[in-house]
Amino acid sequence: MPACCVGGIIRSKGKLLLVRRGKPPGEGYWSIPGGHVETGETWQRAVEREIHEETGLVATCGEFVGWVERYALDQRYLIADFLVEAQNPDSAKPGDDALEVILADKTDMESLQVSPGLVTFLNDRGIWGS
Repeated sequence: MPACCVGGIIRSKGKLLLVRRGKPPGEGYWSIPGGHVETGETWQRAVEREIHEETGLVATCGEFVGWVERYALDQRYLIADFLVEAQNPDSAKPGDDALEVILADKTDMESLQVSPGLVTFLNDRGIWGS
């Protein structure tokens, strides 16, 4: 059985909010905030909770963007990614398992150690166009 997870895509002024993961899986990589769906929790509520835990932001889950399947540490992860609205993304602070938080543009992503497949996923779904 895959572990059910979520990711939240927060855009602000042509940039994306990224967190640098402090725990496995993905430790050290930059990615969109997210994590596991808890028992009895909706996908949307999980996105809002994870963003708050990792960045301190109050978020509102929006449109579903797509699914990602990843394998790490002998575990299969099924990740539902959503567009998310958050007030004042530039006030985000790292919390929970996030070591750092940044707003990054497409050029910034080229110099960061980004989670494998993230840039392709974002490009394929036109995230940078808006």
